[in-house]
Amino acid sequence: MHELVLNGIGGCTIAEAKANISYAEVLAWSAYRDKYGTLNLGRRLDLAAAIIAQQVNRGAGGKADLLDFMPNAERQPIDMEQAIEEWK
Repeated sequence: MHELVLNGIGGCTIAEAKANISYAEVLAWSAYRDKYGTLNLGRRLDLAAAIIAQQVNRGAGGKADLLDFMPNAERQPIDMEQAIEEWK
């Protein structure tokens, strides 16, 4: 519910959203988010720009990963040995 309110769906507060949005509509928004990703416009733009940057990189013969172009994305932690090998 909080993600809907943060993106202006249903009202400015959680109480307003609970009063304005039906349970079925919340389920529909949840299904949309599960299928297409976050509702946050900044993260969606970040992903779109990263996809374009990755395509340009691959077209030029690069091997960069999508997350290399998304500085604010959550990365999976790696163990110490793997970090040392990447640093070398």
